[in-house]
Amino acid sequence: MAHCTVRDAEAILDKEYPVLDKGFVRLVDYLGGDERVVQAARVSYGEGTKSYREDAGLIDYLLRNRHTSPFEQVVLTFHVKLPVFVARQWIRHRTARVNEVSGRYSVMEDAFYVPAPEDLALQSTDNKQGRSQTALDPEEAEDIRSGLRENQARAYEAYTELIRKGLARELARINLPLSLYTEWYWQIDLHNLFHFLELRLDAHAQKEIRLYAQVIFEIAKKVAPRCCGSFQEHVLGSVAFSAAEFAELQHRLGRTEKNSPVETGHPKTELTGRNLERFEEKLTRGRQK
Repeated sequence: MAHCTVRDAEAILDKEYPVLDKGFVRLVDYLGGDERVVQAARVSYGEGTKSYREDAGLIDYLLRNRHTSPFEQVVLTFHVKLPVFVARQWIRHRTARVNEVSGRYSVMEDAFYVPAPEDLALQSTDNKQGRSQTALDPEEAEDIRSGLRENQARAYEAYTELIRKGLARELARINLPLSLYTEWYWQIDLHNLFHFLELRLDAHAQKEIRLYAQVIFEIAKKVAPRCCGSFQEHVLGSVAFSAAEFAELQHRLGRTEKNSPVETGHPKTELTGRNLERFEEKLTRGRQK
């Protein structure tokens, strides 16, 4: 395989893309691009790819049919500055390689995340792990922001005082809050990056990590634009139906009788309650982004 250099990716290497109030994402390195995926696929499939000679068509074919290994040939390395609570969600994606700044070796930076006023909301009444869609009153939001900043300042002052007293850094750090910013180098192949983006661009993901995912996707488009376009078309822009939902859809299209089996051979299960609501959401809004 020939060495792949992508002009648009080269142009943004080490460029800092701001996220949240003090965070950022930088692309520090990459291996391969659209051309690498095509090369890898044609080595694997040989003569079988002749009907997909156009690169975009071949990439679409691979993504639609879940031939994932060619996408693993493309690797991206990011330098990310992010709040600790975002990092703890992010690290659940265990298919990446991560090197994070260590509070055992380094004195942590005085940098904490404070949400913007419009991002402060009460607990959602119908989502146990999310916030409501209604922002707080501006005066109340500013009062909360002031309180957050004060608590963060006190925590950092106590931390630095322990450092001055000579306490081991690995112990001095333990009372620092989740709003503290950390940094890491995060390396991941394109196939697993798409899985990360599929989950973290969804509207049900916490807004803060969703903002990082949006920036990372824009960067990935510079490295592998055709792959990202195909991913947007066939994954982000698609909707998956359960067997019961598909049966309901077939019925609404007039192709089956109510409660009759569908082509899968599974009997139709009546959609009720929240299951029916989710089905209607798919029909009206598709994937929520």
